[in-house]
Amino acid sequence: MATPHVSSFCFVILLCSVAAEAIDGGFTVELIHRDSPKSPFYDPSETPHQRVGKAVRRSIARLAGFRSNTLGDPYAHITSNGGDYLIKIAIGTPPVQIVGVADTGSDLIWTQCKPCQSCFRQDAPLFDPSKSRTYAVVSYHSPKCKVYDETSSSPQGQCLYTARYGDQSYSNGNIATDAISLDSTSGSSIKFSETVFGCGHDNGGTFNAHSSGIVGLGGGDASLISQMGRSYGGMFSYCLVPFFSSSSSKLSFGLHAHVSGQGTVSTPLIQKSPKTFFYLTLEGISINGKKFTMAGSSRHGAGNIIIDSGTTVTSLPPDFYEQIEPAVASAIHLPRVQDPTGSLNLCYRSFGMFTSAPSITVHFTDADVKLNYYNAFVHIADDVVCFTFVPSSCEKVVYGNLAQMNFLIGYDVARRMVSFKPADCSYH
Repeated sequence: MATPHVSSFCFVILLCSVAAEAIDGGFTVELIHRDSPKSPFYDPSETPHQRVGKAVRRSIARLAGFRSNTLGDPYAHITSNGGDYLIKIAIGTPPVQIVGVADTGSDLIWTQCKPCQSCFRQDAPLFDPSKSRTYAVVSYHSPKCKVYDETSSSPQGQCLYTARYGDQSYSNGNIATDAISLDSTSGSSIKFSETVFGCGHDNGGTFNAHSSGIVGLGGGDASLISQMGRSYGGMFSYCLVPFFSSSSSKLSFGLHAHVSGQGTVSTPLIQKSPKTFFYLTLEGISINGKKFTMAGSSRHGAGNIIIDSGTTVTSLPPDFYEQIEPAVASAIHLPRVQDPTGSLNLCYRSFGMFTSAPSITVHFTDADVKLNYYNAFVHIADDVVCFTFVPSSCEKVVYGNLAQMNFLIGYDVARRMVSFKPADCSYH
């Protein structure tokens, strides 16, 4: 069975037929952090700092997934346990709700299906395609089979897929189409007919019983974003609430995703391989007004950083990080300590509110994004606060979700722009 490969970045819309009733030209759904009380992953016995530590370790494992695969390797460059946000969708007619890991670092939508040769344990019943009036198996020769980069044919001529992840988790099954529905925050349900997805019959790895698959939100043709693009103009946005907020984050599509107004800055979305990822150009970072410029290596050109909602920390090329860390350290006058999780480089002894953070501005092309202290520093323990930027030992560097909290971030794929606007995400 063939495995996915990576190819040039473009946002191709669509090979499947999408029929959706627009609500004022757009709609918004909940995006639930995996550690919030609304999440099925939530463990009330854990302290807030234990949850932070786990999120950071998942993030480091995710970056290791990037590192372990080169552009020629037949793997999706994610780890299945690294997606930090969950999205509820429904598949079929009548609709069956599933909880999927929302991942901007992968494309395929898939869920576990009956009959199952080998499946990981999940709390909810498996999706039964025989009970859906709108389910259809895709032929290997159908254009819909080619939505996912490489597939193979079954003896009966059906389109088969394999999804493999950086931590060696996997999903194998049929490429199929069915109706996919999302519940909007307005109370209405938005339905997309004949959406391409993976019906997984052989799945395993590090998946949790509370979820039943992955909802790919990347730039590839098979992702939910791509398959909704024509109906909603290729526009989506999200606003990530701070880590310990009791509110849900929001994921919006169409006109509801437009980001504008005072404080909005925009930067080009770069066309680059692989098309799953959303590439921006990081030109430099300022610490207390002193700007450090990215220069001197092949990794410092256009499209040199991936913006990713599923990675917690921000990684930088080692030679650039070596400029940033001393500048941050010189501005903080607290005792240096080791990160108790062993994940982060620059940590300090600090109790309560961290008031020693320097002013940090991230400079993308045409867009200066001034961070709040919690975008760059996190309490990893009651008395330990750490800088959330790390050196990357892999080819790719990533702008993580801690740096994105309390910013309304809009993707206009048709115009190839990403916009940032400071916001209180509890109200967006």
